[in-house]
Amino acid sequence: METMAHPYQYLTPDLVLDAVEACGYPVNGRLFPLNSYENRVYQVGIEDRQPLIAKFYRPGRWSQAQLEEEHGFVAELEAAEIPAVGALPMTDGSYLANYGGFTLALYPQRGGQAPDITMPDTLFRIGQWLGRIHQVGARSDFQHRPTIDPVRIIEQGHRYVLQAGFIPHDLREAYQSLIPDLLDAIRACQDRAGTVTLQRLHGDCHLGNILNREERLLFVDFDDARQGPAIQDIWLMLSGDSEEQRGQLGELIDGYEQFNEFNPAECHLIEPLRTMRLINQAAWLAWRWDDPTFPMHFPWFGQDRFWADHILMLREQLANLQQPPVRPPGP
Repeated sequence: METMAHPYQYLTPDLVLDAVEACGYPVNGRLFPLNSYENRVYQVGIEDRQPLIAKFYRPGRWSQAQLEEEHGFVAELEAAEIPAVGALPMTDGSYLANYGGFTLALYPQRGGQAPDITMPDTLFRIGQWLGRIHQVGARSDFQHRPTIDPVRIIEQGHRYVLQAGFIPHDLREAYQSLIPDLLDAIRACQDRAGTVTLQRLHGDCHLGNILNREERLLFVDFDDARQGPAIQDIWLMLSGDSEEQRGQLGELIDGYEQFNEFNPAECHLIEPLRTMRLINQAAWLAWRWDDPTFPMHFPWFGQDRFWADHILMLREQLANLQQPPVRPPGP
């Protein structure tokens, strides 16, 4: 396929249906797009069967080897009877197909809602499953997928938004002057954490990527699977003030340690990882701005108000980085 600013301009409904049919499934013509920005995801009707979910990966984002590692990891989790929703095998036994210049995977349709963490034992149960996921993740390392590195990701992301001209001129100095202070504070947190184990992770384990279905938890969307510290799959479920987060973290870790040991020094990495996510999300919007979906769904990006609020959040993060970390309650 030729190089293009918008990689999905040729992903027509007919191509989607033809691709699924080429994988061996007789489509009935029903096609419903699902919410997804980085990739394109569709519910596809199949003759005399439940619909399938077809995921078309953004060209150029992951290599074939990186995609295969994602699916291999999820297959390991499923083999260990962990409730991770993996792709359906193709006729050749692989989990990926290539059609019309796109790489795709097919999934069974799974419904459910985000778990209610206000209910007793929900976070404990999530922690138990994360402990088991990380047991499997520690068996081997990713060879092709990247490793989470807050300093590198922040340096790359902030340079891009500056060079691309997304930050209003009168806010550039405030933004630029914050980055070195944030990086220094992050390095200090990393020093306090010391050497931590890096392993295969879900990578984006927020509550929207966990489904509660008939009192069973299902872990979905391993698209951001990476090598990193265990706390990356835990901190995204923390919310509220520091005392609330402390209680939530305690529930998660209590469940986690039913199956896996947790290194409490990793708590020093929570705020560095949160800072990385804030800066990387802004950079992600900038990187994808040529995709018409992004200006349509994020019209506020690039406006003065967005960047003023973003800089304020980063200033708050600088203060958070300099405070003692959130820790689970002691014995």
